[in-house]
Amino acid sequence: MAKARARHILVATEEVCLALKKKITEEGGDFASVAREYSQCPSGKRGGDLGMFGPGQMVPEFDHVCFNEAVGVVHGPVKTQFGYHLVEVTERS
Repeated sequence: MAKARARHILVATEEVCLALKKKITEEGGDFASVAREYSQCPSGKRGGDLGMFGPGQMVPEFDHVCFNEAVGVVHGPVKTQFGYHLVEVTERS
């Protein structure tokens, strides 16, 4: 069974999500530090780390990114029922 490990940043608006993506990808910001400062998810305290999980354990939009997109790349904004996410898949097997 496939497994993935990811970290994410959850915010309320697409605009904030895009600004944080720029901060990380263009300005060299550290993903974990940005997650600790801005994420509205409790995982933000852990730098956005969600641990290992299998297909179907996350909402479909999030799941799609984690099991189909490139590892080690910041993806997003990904809109879910919770808000807007930046997602970085850190490992997949």
